Amino acid sequence: MMFEVTHKTHYRYTHPVARSQHRVHLVPRSDGRQTVIRHSMLIEPAPFMRNDSIDALGNHVSILDIEEPHREFVLNARSAIRTFKPVAFDFAQTTPWDALDETLYPPGERIDIGVVQNRCASRLTGATLAIRDYAASSFLPGRPVLEAVFDLTRRVYREFTFDSTATDISTPIAQVLKTRRGVCQDFAHLTLAALRAHGIPARYMSGYVLTHPPPGQPKLTGSDASHAWIAVWAPETKWREFDPTNGLAVGDEHVLVAHGRDYADVCPISGVIVGGGDHTVSVSVDVAQVPER
Repeated sequence: MMFEVTHKTHYRYTHPVARSQHRVHLVPRSDGRQTVIRHSMLIEPAPFMRNDSIDALGNHVSILDIEEPHREFVLNARSAIRTFKPVAFDFAQTTPWDALDETLYPPGERIDIGVVQNRCASRLTGATLAIRDYAASSFLPGRPVLEAVFDLTRRVYREFTFDSTATDISTPIAQVLKTRRGVCQDFAHLTLAALRAHGIPARYMSGYVLTHPPPGQPKLTGSDASHAWIAVWAPETKWREFDPTNGLAVGDEHVLVAHGRDYADVCPISGVIVGGGDHTVSVSVDVAQVPER
């Protein structure tokens, strides 16, 4: 599928910002699941210094240094991306989840740190016993790993309610489990914690998903949002993606910007400012499917 994505972020400050520095993850990845056709990013005010590079996880990252005093800061990223459907695979034919060690730590061979590090809890995905116990019914002994992950994905979708007022970035996942309410970021973090508590390598995925308006209603420009989901490693498929918020195995309607251990690795915009006072921020995202060219 072909998509055009626009992501505009607008900060407004009550007092002038004397200087600011920002780390930005807004350039989609190009890999086997998708190809970036073009990308541009308008920055106002223009940065004194901009450094574009690839971070330790293979994501595009931009470092901005703005030295001009300003009361507003605008980032407008536009991308065209072609996504591809993953190869069909029967999840029941994957390695049992409790036999992954034999593949991850083969005797006499090198360990793939890029996979193994995603078995470990991160700052935002530390599991409690309650989180591990919640997932345990999906991970019966000997069950194929992706079959178990898909079952957990569907359970989170059925048993949790999407509620944008229930949490914020500081809400611990133990609270999300207790209230059974949250947003995509919460459900991704909770699922990651549960998987890593069972020793399963899993990544946090950040990007966008195509939304569909109610029947008979037009799609509203700018009404989309950033989205979060997960990817899980199995020997037979390598990284396979799942979306707990929507209860599905990811196809070609998700656009990946960056992946990491949790949200902190891939936050779209972060940084520090000198001055500024209070601020407000508005975000407008539009994900549009366009004809193949």
